[in-house]
Parts: sequence; C-alpha cells; structure tokens
Amino acid sequence: MAPAVPTTMDRPHFIGIGGAGMSGIAKILAQRGAAVAGSDAKESATAAALRELGVTVHIGHAAEHLAADATCVVVSSAIRADNPELAAAAERGVPVVHRSDALARLMDGLRPIAVAGTHGKTTTTSMLAVSLDALGLNPSYAIGGDLNGPGTNALHGSGDIFVAEADESDRSFHKYAPEVAIVLNVELDHHANYASMDEIYESFETFVGRVRPGGTLVVSADQAGARELTERVSGRHDIEIVTYGTAEDADVRVLKVTPRGLASEVTILLNGKMLTFAVSVPGSHYAHNAVAALAAGVALGIPAHNLASALGKFTGVGRRLQLKGEANGVQVIDSYAHHPTEMTADLEAIRGAAAGSRVLVVFQPHLFSRTQELGTEMGQSLTLADASVVLDIYPAREDPIPGITSALIIDAAEKAGADVRPEHDMAAIPDVIAGMARPGDLVLTMGAGDVTDLGPKILARLEN
Repeated sequence: MAPAVPTTMDRPHFIGIGGAGMSGIAKILAQRGAAVAGSDAKESATAAALRELGVTVHIGHAAEHLAADATCVVVSSAIRADNPELAAAAERGVPVVHRSDALARLMDGLRPIAVAGTHGKTTTTSMLAVSLDALGLNPSYAIGGDLNGPGTNALHGSGDIFVAEADESDRSFHKYAPEVAIVLNVELDHHANYASMDEIYESFETFVGRVRPGGTLVVSADQAGARELTERVSGRHDIEIVTYGTAEDADVRVLKVTPRGLASEVTILLNGKMLTFAVSVPGSHYAHNAVAALAAGVALGIPAHNLASALGKFTGVGRRLQLKGEANGVQVIDSYAHHPTEMTADLEAIRGAAAGSRVLVVFQPHLFSRTQELGTEMGQSLTLADASVVLDIYPAREDPIPGITSALIIDAAEKAGADVRPEHDMAAIPDVIAGMARPGDLVLTMGAGDVTDLGPKILARLEN
C-alpha cells in the first residue's frame, strides 16, 4: 500500500490505536487539538489513557467505526488489507496514511532527533526525552514504550525539539528528516522484510541520507555493523559524524562502566575532558545508550555537563529491565529482549547486578520468522541463566511456519549446556517459578509478547 499524506489531520482515525507507535501519534495529535478516534482489538490501559485525552476508542474492528467526517485513516504495517475499516476507507475515498508519514508530519518545523538501531531505540529515546525535559527544554517525543516517570510514550511539548524512535523494521524510518540521527547498532533482524545484511545496510544508508545538511550522525564505534555503516556513509561531507564507544578512535570515548546494583556509573572522555555520570539502569549496553543520548544532545548545542546531570533523572522504561516487585526475597524483573543480542545484554546486566544470586528466566520467543532464523542463538543466550523456562512462540502478526516451534530454542540451549525446560501452559508459570525460586533469586520474564503479564502473577504466587 502506497499511503497518501492528507492535507489535514483534523479528524484522524487510527486502526490499531493501542499499539506503542500508533498510540503515541494519537496522543500528540489529541494534545494538539485534533479530534482523534480509532479502534483496537482489545481493551487496554493504553485505550483508557487515550480516552482520558478525549480520544474515541472502539474495541474490535468494524466498518461503522470509521466516522463519516474522518479526514484520514492512519495505519501501521501490521494492519492487514482485509481490515473492515481499511476497506471502508477505500470505498469512501478517505486518505490512508502510514504511521511513519503521520509521525513525520508531526516533526514539521521542529528540530528532530531520530533514534535508530536494531536494539536500544526505546531506552535511548527515553533517556533523551527525560533529560531534555529535566533541563526545561520541553521536548515533544514519541517512544515505543512508557517512561517510568511520566508514565507515557508520547507528549506534545512546547519546545522546538522532537525526539522520535525511528523504526527500521518496515523501512518507515526513511520518512524522517532529522537534524540529529543516532544509530546504535546494525544487525540482521525483521527477516520477513530483510533478506540479507546488504539490504539492512542499504536501508540504514537511506536513513542517514535523510539527515538534514549541517546535521549530525551519532553512531557506535564498537558494534561491527555500525562501523560498517560509518564507512559506507563517510563520503557524505555535509553532516558531522560523531562516534562513541570504548574503541580508541571513538570521538566520545567510554572509559569505564561501574555496576552499582541495578544501576551503573559511566566515565567518558569528551573533547579531552573526563565526565562521570550515573545511569539508573544496569549493564554496559544501557550505559552506552546514555552516552549516545548525551552525544546527540551536545550536537544540538546543549552543554555536556548539563546533559550528564539530567541523564541521572532517567528512571527507566517499562519492560526494559523493569523491576516489577519483590516477594519472599525474590525479585521479579521484566525484559523486552527478544533478539539474541538483546537477551545476552540483559542477562549479562542482570548477572552483574545479581552479586552471586541465581538468575531464573521465563522466555517467550517472539515471531515464528525470528525463531526460524535465530532460534539457535536464542537458546545459546539462555546459558547465561541458572535455569530457564521457555514458552510457546508469541505469533504477533505472523501465521505459523510449519516445523518452527520453541523446541528449536530448547534444543540449542540444551546442547550449549543450559538448564532449560518447556512449558506450554502460560497459566502454570507462577506455580512453576514458585517451585524453583528461593530467597535471593532474580526472576526475569523475557520477551516482546504477553509474557510481561506474568510478573504480577508470579509475585502474587510467591507471596502465598
């Protein structure tokens, strides 16, 4: 579908308005005064939050949900062509706008920072939003997760900076024209849309090509894919390229990351001066996300020491190593990690914070296509846990692939020496964990699906 951009978004209708990206755009439009409506498959806290902003939210999808005076229909790549509301829009000639086009329109006239990469986008975008707000700059932002502080994923701010998570999964980040672009890492993922690393590189090159002349690319100096991308775009002389990381040739060099329980402290070398600041989430990868955020803010002209202090205000993002609670001496933490690199990073971070305690994982694979391509690596990641329980694959938008099940992950984990077991009944997990856990353990619910719902249930069972 080649979406058209309408001349007005006064009365938009969102199909799948409860999604992380869609709800954020809907919130900003509502805050700007648009009469927003939409539909979603099920009731949720997000739907309730939208209604508080005056948004009309229908549950279920039906042609009659599309209002007679709707000026456009906003969709994401997850919306199927046979959706009845989309069909109704086609029949009535209502313009259809892709989520990325709508977000790009929201950035018009502002100074956008677009955060891209295979992993870490939500955390880095959130760090920027929180720190810029703490400095009184009142940024607008659109993020793929809820900030622990403000408790929302989007806001229309009064300042001139717009911080956006830039999604590469469907190439939608090609629509943005940022003043500052961040590329955290470049790896092969989203196998339904990318057939090779060359396609991934080409896509990220296109994104970097959208950076405004005179703007800045902030890019990792440590991750192999990011370094390759830097080489590929080095011929562009109308933007500044700023690298960050532990590599000796990094422009912003990470000298040390010191664990502080479920937090850390990072020391960097910037323009010949050392700077140390706190990061309230554990693990070196989150510390590196904070350094990328700091470098992007400096590129906008904000003093580094101000940003370093403000980054300490960041208290995390929902589902990014989020502490859900403690019961009978067992801490339960939720992780959105679903790619092997993310899984390994989060498990290493928790290992560093565990101080000798056991780490128990409940892992839910996300997507059949990802499991088909990366199931072996997922299983190998689980060797970092003391014991793991692996659930069935969460399909999200995908249909099953014959022969692709969680057994791929379990077999790989066992071959790598991991203590792992399958569990097909999600409702049984609280009892399973209660039978495994003992005081001092850390329990990690891990995955991008509804495994996140298990945290409170595990805590309640542990209490009993």
